[in-house]
Amino acid sequence: MNFNSKNPFLNSKRFSSNAEPRTEVHQAQIIDYNQEMTVSGTINKTAILFLILCGAAMVTWWMTFNGINPMLPTIGGAIVGFILVLVSSFKPQLSPYLAPGYALFEGLFIGGISAIFELKFPGIVINAVGATLVTFLVCLGLYKFRIVKVTEQFKSVVVAATLAIATYYLISWVVSMFTSWTPVHYGNSMMSIGISVFVIIIAALNLFLDFDLIEKGAREKMPKFMEWYGAMGLMITLVWLYIEFLRLLSKFASRD
Repeated sequence: MNFNSKNPFLNSKRFSSNAEPRTEVHQAQIIDYNQEMTVSGTINKTAILFLILCGAAMVTWWMTFNGINPMLPTIGGAIVGFILVLVSSFKPQLSPYLAPGYALFEGLFIGGISAIFELKFPGIVINAVGATLVTFLVCLGLYKFRIVKVTEQFKSVVVAATLAIATYYLISWVVSMFTSWTPVHYGNSMMSIGISVFVIIIAALNLFLDFDLIEKGAREKMPKFMEWYGAMGLMITLVWLYIEFLRLLSKFASRD
């Protein structure tokens, strides 16, 4: 089966490749089902990563509001977190060690960037957190009750849109570095707001792909470490969604 996701962790190659070795079981081998991926195990590990991320976020948040410059741990956290994402995407078996590290360093980034937004737009963080949580719960409910079905066409559209967004952001960043051009998604114009809304919708749709791939990973009896891998992938999508909500709400606030 071909299950695609833009999320660098939750992709078909990782899940399928880890499934193949488990199909060749010697007759004398004792199968330990406690060593297989489960949905409940992935949920538990997602909760652990979330707590680690929140704890780390409190550090740079506290630094900001106590007169300590948080830029070093904020930027450093973003860079290290990205590196851990890349390493885990090629070495998913290391996810039990790398996933907590990702949550820790990404938490430093989230705390710092959240504090910066909060200083400029008081109250924006709690609204962004609330919006992210509501979006997650709504998407989970829609998926659980099969109101939204993850078909091959659905996956293709979401992946294509996500790739388009990533390409646009990358080109905009590179061009803006070497020219005086200001990307249209900057500022608080209606077009900029519209782009943010579109990106949030695509980020939310990626949650359905994440849920689907985690469920299929458990059904296909992936190795236990894939629970950390799946949890880390889900956290990546949630962080993306939260950042986009921060940006959207800041655009609305700056128009007042």
